[in-house]
Amino acid sequence: MLRTLLCKREVSALKILVVGGGGREHALCWKIARSDLVTKLWCAPGNAGIAKVAECVPIGVEDLPRIEAFCREQSVDLVVIGPEAPLCLGLTDVLEAAGFKVFGPSREAAELEGSKAFCRDICRRHHIPAPQSWTFSDLATALAFLEGHRDEKLVVKASGLAAGKGVVICDDYDSARKAVASCLESGTFGSAGLKIVIEEFLEGEEVSMLALCDGRTIVPLESAKDHKRSLDGDKGPNTGGMGAISPAPAANPRTVKHVESQVLVQTIHAMVQESRPFRGILYAGIMVTPLGPRVLEFNARFGDPEAQPLLLRFESDIVPYFLAAAEGQLDRLAGGPTWDPRPAACVVAVSDGYPDAYATGFPIYGLDSVEEDDDLVVFHSGTARKPDGTILTAGGRVLSVTAKAKTLRMALDRCYGALEKISFQGMRYRRDIGQR
Repeated sequence: MLRTLLCKREVSALKILVVGGGGREHALCWKIARSDLVTKLWCAPGNAGIAKVAECVPIGVEDLPRIEAFCREQSVDLVVIGPEAPLCLGLTDVLEAAGFKVFGPSREAAELEGSKAFCRDICRRHHIPAPQSWTFSDLATALAFLEGHRDEKLVVKASGLAAGKGVVICDDYDSARKAVASCLESGTFGSAGLKIVIEEFLEGEEVSMLALCDGRTIVPLESAKDHKRSLDGDKGPNTGGMGAISPAPAANPRTVKHVESQVLVQTIHAMVQESRPFRGILYAGIMVTPLGPRVLEFNARFGDPEAQPLLLRFESDIVPYFLAAAEGQLDRLAGGPTWDPRPAACVVAVSDGYPDAYATGFPIYGLDSVEEDDDLVVFHSGTARKPDGTILTAGGRVLSVTAKAKTLRMALDRCYGALEKISFQGMRYRRDIGQR
């Protein structure tokens, strides 16, 4: 049994399993592997890049029984869950019931992300600043609502998990009507869209604010800014993320202090009052408006690709923080983590057609020509390795090229310079990350 006083104990020979197989999980594995506390690191299912720093095991993220069986067979000390799907399915609950330490919220706590309707209810009940919103599951009722808001710019969201793609910004009545019908009539997002949330559109600058949580204590992380739209100029459909920078330009000290006290701390207290204590990463997507910060969304895990630049800047050993959060003892850690003060950037290379239909299985060329170091890492988001060593595309988002430097412009130049050396059929990426 692990001794629990992190400030005083000697922790060694830790065996850790990371669940997931994207760029976020590659960044997590890369960071965890640098810890002197870890002697064995697995990732399920992993990818071709993760295989360089962890042993990949072919178990899907939603195969809860096999993940539990693997933890038993290998006597895993800590499980770090990357994606939202297994969290919302209750993987944390299953593993904790079996006696394992888990970094990640319970199923009930993860509903903050799994149900946008629940998220908005929490904000209303506990006075957490958020846009006006209305929830619908009936097409006729939703369309009648739109009739009364014809002249307003609205946002239509599938309430359930839609891989970051279930949000439509509607400039006019016709686009709002189409978005509502797409969810409630056509079933574009399946069960995730059986209930929708319609929100007022907010003007301002976006900021991603994250915190490590143990159910009652938070350790805030540095800020980041995601780039969701598919095309340059913030055009095209929403994606899972085309790039990110850290820190976020709009995250001035006043805004950061306000979000920490009025959003992050308030939400942790709210979840305790709701009998759903939150442990893991609480991610608040914030719009900084003229009236102050407002919560656009909550996630129950690291963002992808925000995790990549954040973890590149995180200088402390991250494993004690994950353990302390899992054990409910973040307050036992002396001080917060140290951060590289230099900014970091991530640019995501995607398959042609993403976020809609796309083909995979194309060889990736030029990876060996990129000289990686502590300030530049090519995190793999969707890759696979053939027996002969050839690395192939295996997802919509393929690579997350991440760098830090003295200035944001220099970090971005390193990212784009590396991308110029890499190619695969249909490869594309935004060329304006961090330029607004």
